[in-house]
Amino acid sequence: MTTLFTSYRLGGLTLPNRMVMAPMTRVRAAAGGLATSSMATYYAQRSTAGLIVSEGVQPSAIGQSNPGTPGVHTDEQVEAWRPVTSAVHANGGRIFAQLMHGGRVSHSDTTGLQPVGPSAVPAVGDVFTPTGLQPAPTPRALDTAEVPEHARSYGEAARRAVDAGFDGVELHGANGYLISQFLSSNANLRTDRYGGPIVNRIRFAVEAVAATVEAVGGDRTGIRLSPGGTFWGVQETDVRELYAALLDELAPFGLAYVHLEATADEEVLVALRRAWPGTLVMNPVLPMGPKQTSRDDAEHWLGLGADLISFGRAFLANPDLVERLRGGLPIAPVDEATYYQGGDAGYLTYSAHQYAG
Repeated sequence: MTTLFTSYRLGGLTLPNRMVMAPMTRVRAAAGGLATSSMATYYAQRSTAGLIVSEGVQPSAIGQSNPGTPGVHTDEQVEAWRPVTSAVHANGGRIFAQLMHGGRVSHSDTTGLQPVGPSAVPAVGDVFTPTGLQPAPTPRALDTAEVPEHARSYGEAARRAVDAGFDGVELHGANGYLISQFLSSNANLRTDRYGGPIVNRIRFAVEAVAATVEAVGGDRTGIRLSPGGTFWGVQETDVRELYAALLDELAPFGLAYVHLEATADEEVLVALRRAWPGTLVMNPVLPMGPKQTSRDDAEHWLGLGADLISFGRAFLANPDLVERLRGGLPIAPVDEATYYQGGDAGYLTYSAHQYAG
């Protein structure tokens, strides 16, 4: 019988359990998008997870969404990540880097560059900048000839990530960021080969995956998706058909996994599970929603055919989440005020349960 604590073979890795630490933005990077010693400690503390997926890492300067986030597009950034990945491996863990191109969810005050997107349609809401929240700006619509360059940026970043010691990468194709914007029917108003019908709207995602697989191999490549999600104002028509078509195009690449968020009805998500021939990671609760993923949530989705279950906030507040769930121990609540405040408080200060013996 499969449980959360059953081992799993993922590409070239053997995971000791089915629990994935989900990617969570923490904005603790140093100037220049450099990883820090505190980040090494933070991830190493959570290395009993079957797999860690890092916070979103920008694959290019223009891909940065928030201030204080790390990158993996310069030699200095690669060098800064090596102590982080080494610390995780020294503690017996495995870690993928999440590659996140913000697209239109960015600001020139953060990057010094005008954000880009599939169309000149601003995101809904305020974006973080070095001086505080500001309305999302109107992005510059990418020319057709420019789009492949941004797809290739994921592959270039993946190569650097593996050089930095990551075991693989996850493309952030969810939550209203660049790949999600191309999938969208209201952020993407293009009339060229990247817009309009489903076959065109999935093209950028497929090209980004293809570039990444070419760079580091399918068994080191995953992608996160949020079917029907409305983050940053994106909307998608024909959700089931859109994602079924995307998964069909991705199947030949031999990916490590597809990582789904619970942003659609369970019926749709189960249909996508059945449509995907490879490993499925399921995140059972909405990001930033009212509840943390519980063991019951996880076991429900294992029963529906998910192979691995990702936990976000529960891992944030419980470095030893695997052992807490294994032993039926209390799950500590997270302090939301410290999500993005910087420093080590609410970052390195969550402690492991005091075990007897």
